[in-house]
Amino acid sequence: MVQISLNEIEARTCAALIRHGAQPWIAEEVACAVRKAESVGNRICGLYYLESYCQQLQTGRVKGDVEPEVTQPRPGAVLVDAKFGFAQPAFARGIDRAAGAARACGVASLAVGHAHTCTSLGYFTEQIADRGLIGLGMTNASPIVAAPGGKTRVIGTNPIAFSVPDGQGGIAMQFDQSTTVVALGKITMAKAAGERIPEGWAVDAEGRPTTDPEAALGGSLVSIGGPKGWGFGLMAELLAAGMTGGVVSQDVKPLKAPEGSPHDLGQYYLLMDPEVSGAFFDRLAQVAEAATQDEGARLPGQGKVRADPVEVTDAVWAQVLDLAG
Repeated sequence: MVQISLNEIEARTCAALIRHGAQPWIAEEVACAVRKAESVGNRICGLYYLESYCQQLQTGRVKGDVEPEVTQPRPGAVLVDAKFGFAQPAFARGIDRAAGAARACGVASLAVGHAHTCTSLGYFTEQIADRGLIGLGMTNASPIVAAPGGKTRVIGTNPIAFSVPDGQGGIAMQFDQSTTVVALGKITMAKAAGERIPEGWAVDAEGRPTTDPEAALGGSLVSIGGPKGWGFGLMAELLAAGMTGGVVSQDVKPLKAPEGSPHDLGQYYLLMDPEVSGAFFDRLAQVAEAATQDEGARLPGQGKVRADPVEVTDAVWAQVLDLAG
């Protein structure tokens, strides 16, 4: 393991993306997201994806030289066409207009369509909360989840993220979670490491519980809470695809495959102004006090410490240096 500063991670990531065809401003937006993921130990959404980003830039699966198009067809609805580019720069182009719409209307939506995978969804809802607004986001992914009792893959892990401002420039709470028991990346990482997975994470192609990651990848992941999580996954599916113009999960090809059609995913966000009721921050304080009165209890996202520098495996860092030239 090596200790690498966040500045170095961001700089090398940016250099690698530019070297493989991304415009500098686009590379900077993606590198910032990689930096944030690594700072909180979210390895799956950090450097783990860099090789894939670079490969797909070269094959054209993701466009690194497009300018997202922002429109506002309704006062409270902002749309961004990512034009098969990265999600991070597309969001960056639309967030300020969406935030202005939320303050004017009380609630507004930001729909990012025709985008590459956004990896960490909470990275985006946190930016909404940083602007003093409540952020709710969702997206879909390649199909890996069957309906409870079924075995045909219908939807992806379809995460949901929720970020709440504290009214003083900070974040009161945040969660970012897949609607499955575990994220797909943890299965692929277990397979690469030759490790078993806990029972309850996945079923095989015949719908039987399995602890074999390879069998899990050939079967489907289990929705969190069974039918309840399945319902949330379907909600994310319909909003992420239907409100953005992105494809449904069944039409999404494997996200890390070097070649193939663009991801064409959608990310859908709701931005809510907490000042509308005049009571939000008072109620937040009441709930936070109740939730944290027991020792060790906390709100989601509280107590998370960002590391700098961070530990990176020798193999991963060697790959980063190679990609950056």
